[in-house]
Amino acid sequence: MKSSLVAFSLLLAVPSLAAPPAEKPGAQVVLKHVEEPRWALAIHGGAGVIDKSMEESKKQAYFKALGDALTLGKETLAKGGTALETVEKIVRFLEDDPKFNAGKGAVFTHDGTHELDAAIMDGSTLACGSVAGLKTVKNPISLARLVMEKSGHVFLAGEGAERFADEMKVERATPDYFFVQERWDQLQKALKDESAGVVPKKFGTVGAVALDTHGHLAAATSTGGLTNKKWGRIGDVPVIGAGTYANDKTCAVSSTGVGEQFIRHTVARTISARMEFGGLSLEEAAKRTIAELEPGDGGVIAVGADGSIALVFNSAGMFRGAADSSGRFEVRIWE
Repeated sequence: MKSSLVAFSLLLAVPSLAAPPAEKPGAQVVLKHVEEPRWALAIHGGAGVIDKSMEESKKQAYFKALGDALTLGKETLAKGGTALETVEKIVRFLEDDPKFNAGKGAVFTHDGTHELDAAIMDGSTLACGSVAGLKTVKNPISLARLVMEKSGHVFLAGEGAERFADEMKVERATPDYFFVQERWDQLQKALKDESAGVVPKKFGTVGAVALDTHGHLAAATSTGGLTNKKWGRIGDVPVIGAGTYANDKTCAVSSTGVGEQFIRHTVARTISARMEFGGLSLEEAAKRTIAELEPGDGGVIAVGADGSIALVFNSAGMFRGAADSSGRFEVRIWE
């Protein structure tokens, strides 16, 4: 019987630390393929009836803002930054942009003031922080993170949240910082529409969700709420499990839309639960959950623990973007 040569497969777990051994006659050296670290990212800037006939310059300004925010997140994750760091950076960036209803661009309440809400969640620990009814905090998302890390609590609102901001020495802003003429004009129109029974169909929020190269997820959301809102109304954004949720077992979710509906349906947590207990994919879980809302209620962005991305909405449009380590990079408003 003819003898056969034996092929040796040498798997080198850390090839950079040791050179492969010299080949024996007739032997085959197989190096284990090590994939690049995976990361994924999605962002949004609100949903609702977004006019397709808007001026081209305005449309391009939105695309640029979304693209810049996405690039900021992409660069942070590609360098090994954490998901938590990334989503806070992105949301701060969008809070500083008056085109979006958060931070500087926050809409006016019925009384002509501003009340800002935000939330952030770390999927690796389920730690989370929320703030609501802020009037002087320049970047609510950063105060939400401080609530998570420094307060011993999860949710602070109104005067108490402002006092906590004093203790944390976060950057503050006067009412004129938040004044944007377009937002003031929107309030005047909303006051007129209110008397005619017209319901607003554009819902402004900003949010980001991310999976980092360490395998952790995080979500962050911030908003100025609804134009013409009354009585200290709070929507879904700072409600953990409704507008914001992250769990390393499943996904990270940020919502935008009719806050009351997203609270009633605990949208963000429901998507996660359908994945964890029902075995659904991220896309399936998001689509099924949004399908249970009324048409036009809004949408979600979500990133799964496997790097999958879902951008699902039932409104006419949603300002959104997505990027990942495979090379995906896109920003969209409508289709």
